Amino acid sequence: MTTVGLLGAGGIAGAHIAGWLQLGVDVVVHSLRGAPELVARHGGRLATSLDDLLASCDVVDVCTPTYTHRAMVEAAAAAGCDVVCEKPLALTVEDTEAMIRACEEAGVTLYPAHVVRFFPEYTALHDAVAGGTLGTVAVQRYDRQGGLPVSPWFHDEKLSGGIVMDLMLHDIDFARWNGGPVASLRAVRSAPDPSGTVAAQVVLTHASGSVSSIGGIWSARPVDFRTRFEVAGTGGVLRHDSATNPATWTNGGAAAGADGYAPKVAALGESPYLTELREFLAALRGGPQPRVSAADGLEAVRLAEAAQRSLALDTVVTLEEAR
Repeated sequence: MTTVGLLGAGGIAGAHIAGWLQLGVDVVVHSLRGAPELVARHGGRLATSLDDLLASCDVVDVCTPTYTHRAMVEAAAAAGCDVVCEKPLALTVEDTEAMIRACEEAGVTLYPAHVVRFFPEYTALHDAVAGGTLGTVAVQRYDRQGGLPVSPWFHDEKLSGGIVMDLMLHDIDFARWNGGPVASLRAVRSAPDPSGTVAAQVVLTHASGSVSSIGGIWSARPVDFRTRFEVAGTGGVLRHDSATNPATWTNGGAAAGADGYAPKVAALGESPYLTELREFLAALRGGPQPRVSAADGLEAVRLAEAAQRSLALDTVVTLEEAR
């Protein structure tokens, strides 16, 4: 039986442990805080230390805060474990490349948990684009909003990367998956607000000439988590709004608990977290490669880092400059 070592016990860890247990694997958990409570809610067993966990598992699932990812992934690789790592893989291209290199040198696999690629409505959109249903894509628009994260480390951009690297990375990655390589980008962000609310916009110009507009809001006021997209091509337009057509699974919003997450399950299909982990597990057992790779995770970080540079310099940034 495959044994998965889950590192971290915050909000997203609940979705991961539930998925792994549904897939019938053995799960061992280690975290500085919250591990006994997580295991009591879902199942699995506890590791007494990081070394104990690494010695007892085949796969390490990193669900710790972003600023710890590099150290956790490198430790897992050194122990000979394959790795699943929550997004973003790291805060910088330099750290992400180091993580990928460590896994390659150890002969283990690294998969980034870009779960939006596994949401059914986004899967349907990508299939429509890839299959030519929308013709030649000209414009993509994505919006994502939710309440300010509860955990303090999210509010320190040196630890989380802020709204662009954390919240908006999902849609940055998806827009590149749909629209292809990015030639340049421009990012803007709202002025500081006493409440803490922050909004940002990133516009990607793809090498094909198409354009993607990506908006994100972290709200200090209670709001329901909401996602929207609209993609227009020569063959038509495809739209989705979670407020009017609820997704299979959403996290965050006014009902969020102390960990900042409030999973809500609708009747449409299974959790995309389960779909994602099933695809990773099948690949690790010799099946087809999943729809997201470490290289995709690296490019997402590269684009988010370029967007942060655009914010700092108040100008357009080319991806040649970013490289």
